[in-house]
Amino acid sequence: MLSTMQDVPLTVSAIFTHGQKVHRRSRVLTFDGDGFREATFAEVGERTERLANALRGIGVEPDDRVATFMWNTQEHLEAYFAVPGTGAVLHTLNLRLPADQLVHIANQAEDKVVLVHSTVAPLLAKVAADLKTVEQIVIVDDGAPLSPEVRAALESLGNVHDYETLLRAAPTGYDWPEMDERSAAAMCFTSGTTGDPKGVVYSHRSTWLHAFAANNTGALTLDERDRILIIVPQFHVNAWGYPYAAWMHGADIVMPSRWLQGEPIAKMIEKAKVTLSAGVPTIWASLAQHVADHPADLSSVRFLLSGGSALPRVLVETFDAMGITMLQGWGMTETSPVCAVSAPPADAVPSQDDPTLAGWRLKAGRIVPGVQLRIVTDSGQVAPWDGETTGEIEARGPWITASYYMVEDPEKFHDGWLRTGDIGSIDDHGYLTISDRVKDVIKSGGEWISSVALENEIMGHPDVAEASVVGVRDERWGERPLAVVVRKSGAGVSASDLRSWLEPRVARFWLPERWTFVDELPKTTVGKFDKKVIRAREASGDLDIEHAG
Repeated sequence: MLSTMQDVPLTVSAIFTHGQKVHRRSRVLTFDGDGFREATFAEVGERTERLANALRGIGVEPDDRVATFMWNTQEHLEAYFAVPGTGAVLHTLNLRLPADQLVHIANQAEDKVVLVHSTVAPLLAKVAADLKTVEQIVIVDDGAPLSPEVRAALESLGNVHDYETLLRAAPTGYDWPEMDERSAAAMCFTSGTTGDPKGVVYSHRSTWLHAFAANNTGALTLDERDRILIIVPQFHVNAWGYPYAAWMHGADIVMPSRWLQGEPIAKMIEKAKVTLSAGVPTIWASLAQHVADHPADLSSVRFLLSGGSALPRVLVETFDAMGITMLQGWGMTETSPVCAVSAPPADAVPSQDDPTLAGWRLKAGRIVPGVQLRIVTDSGQVAPWDGETTGEIEARGPWITASYYMVEDPEKFHDGWLRTGDIGSIDDHGYLTISDRVKDVIKSGGEWISSVALENEIMGHPDVAEASVVGVRDERWGERPLAVVVRKSGAGVSASDLRSWLEPRVARFWLPERWTFVDELPKTTVGKFDKKVIRAREASGDLDIEHAG
C-alpha cells in the first residue's frame, strides 16, 4: 500500500525560505578584526535573492558550477543559498591548496563563475592562465584593492564584476525553481591524500538531511537563543554543515572572515556572546593558550566541538577548568561530514562529576541518526559491537557519497558502503573509537598531507636517493611530517636545502620541520618502505632528527 503523505522536495531553497521567513530577526555577524557588521536573516535573505538574480543575469544556468574562493563571511553565506537555489552547483575552492591542485579541481569541476574575496584574488590571479572553463569573476571587496597586475590576470578569463554593484542592479524577490531533490547542490574536493583531490557532490536532499541531523545529535541542538561561531572554513565540507543547520533553526551566525587565531577568536566569543563553535584541535589550542595569557570572558559558551584530528586530553581538561564542555566529532568529506558526536551516554556516566566523562568525550563519538557504521575485519567479517574487535570503519547513509566525481575508485566502496580508511571499534552504546588510521596519510591541524606526494617531491631533488615520510605526534598540530632521507653518494644536501626545494612545490603547511638522514631505509619483503620500522625508531629516539623551518 502506498502512503498518502505529500512528497515535498528537500532542497536548499527550502532551508533558505524557512529561515528567511520564520527566523527573519536572527542575525549574521561578520568580524572585521575589531567589531562586527550585522544583518538580519531578512536582510541577508533579500541580498541572497538579489544575488540569485544577478547570477542569472551574467549567464549562470542550472547545473553550471559556480565556485567560491572566499573566507567565512556574510557574502559567502549568501552564495551558499543563491547558487544551489537557482539550480546551479556551488563549488567551494580550498584557499590552502597548492596551485597545481587548485587548477586541477577548478578544471575538473568546470567552474564557470568564481566569486573571490579581494584579499585572496592574487592567489587566483597566479593560476588564471591555467583555468580552462572560467568565464566570469565576481570580486567581493574584503579591504584589499586589486593591483593592475591582478586585475589584468583576472580579466584575461572574462568579465570581472563587483559583487555589490551586481546586487544593487538586481531586483529583489526570486521564484526559486522546484527541482529534483537528488540533483547536485554543492561539491567539495578531498584534500588529496593520495594523488589529486577527488570531488564529492552533495545533493539537495543530502544537504537538507545532514543539516537537520547535525542539529539533532542530542548535545548540539541549536535554536534562536544560540550564537554559533562558524570557524570551520566554508570551503571545507560546507563548514561541517553548520551554516545550513544554523539558518534552518534560527541561531545567530558569527563569521570570523580571515581572523582565525586565538586572540581574535577570544574577542569574537566575548563580544558576540557565542554559545557554540566547532573547529579543529589546533584552533582550540590557540584559543586556550591565548586565554591562559590574556584572560577573557568565555562564559557564554556551552559547547565547543572538535574534529578533523584526534582531540588531546589536555585540551579537554583545560576547557573543563574554564567551565566549557568540549566534545569530539568524526566524519570526512565523503560523509558531509557528521557521522558521530561524543555526547556521553546517559547510562554510562552517573553525573557530570564522574571521572570517566572526559574519556567518553575523547572518543570519536556516538553514531548520529541517519548514519550506519560497521567494522569490517581483515578477514572480511563484520565485527560485533563489543568495543574491542577492530577493523576498517565503513559507512552508509543518505549523506554518504556513493562515488567520486568523474573518478573511478572501486577500492573505496564495498557492497554499497564507503570504506573510510580509518580503523576502529564500536561498543554496544553505538560509540565509535578510532584506534588507528592509514598511516601513510598525515592529518595536521585538520588538513590532510600526502606522505607519498611529499616523498616524490623530495626524491625529485638531484642529491636525494630515497625518501620516506611518516606522521609523528606534534603538540600543536596533532601530527606533522618527518622526512627520512638517503643522500646520493657524496652529496651534502641539508634539511634547509630540501625545505627550500619543496617550498614552490607543495602547500606551505605540508613543509616538514623534522628531518633525518640515514644510510639506508628499511623495506618490506616486497620492497616498499617499511614505515612501521621508521615510526618505531622515531618513538624510541633512535633517529637523529634535525629541525629546519
